[in-house]
Amino acid sequence: MSQETLASPAQRSASFERNTTETRIAIRLTIEGQGKYQVKTGIRFFDHMLELFTRHGAFDLDLACDGDLDVDQHHTVEDVGIALGEAFDRALGDKRGILRAGYFLMPMDETLAIAAVDLSGRAAYAVDTQVRTRLVGDLQTELVTDFFEGFARGARANVHVKTMYGRSNHHKIEAIFKAFARALRVACSRDKQLGEMLPSTKGLL
Repeated sequence: MSQETLASPAQRSASFERNTTETRIAIRLTIEGQGKYQVKTGIRFFDHMLELFTRHGAFDLDLACDGDLDVDQHHTVEDVGIALGEAFDRALGDKRGILRAGYFLMPMDETLAIAAVDLSGRAAYAVDTQVRTRLVGDLQTELVTDFFEGFARGARANVHVKTMYGRSNHHKIEAIFKAFARALRVACSRDKQLGEMLPSTKGLL
């Protein structure tokens, strides 16, 4: 996946590598996908969240990250968020003809989560998982916020996710990722009414 590709009019996709002294990431994203995924970050619960994100968003995602997990999970989780956000930003191109914003309310058994996304060209985030334990599976739970911060930076997007209520910490994180995927799916969708117009009065996103 070393060759970089950008969006095509028919199928919006991006493929690139992002390498630092802390992580080496290879990513290929197709927005008009079928929920197919190949994900390997070295953190199994995080992989699971990215897999269900891909399925619920109906994207296709190949992502491999070789990070310094012997130091901490932080670099891996944050950098994957940045790379994934950048992949969406590249794949969407100039963002003409998209809905731009989307939100979704997602139940998972006893848990309810909400997500809202605006592909505004400005990075901002707010995350409230309501998770108070250090670990869920093998994932350091405080890093969920770092993932969404990284995504917002990479995608140049407003990202707001919140657990409304719930009991299971696993369900809280999973419901957030599912809600986020479906909100992003809406935001990326083509707007038949606007056609190729830019969804902004500024003339640039």
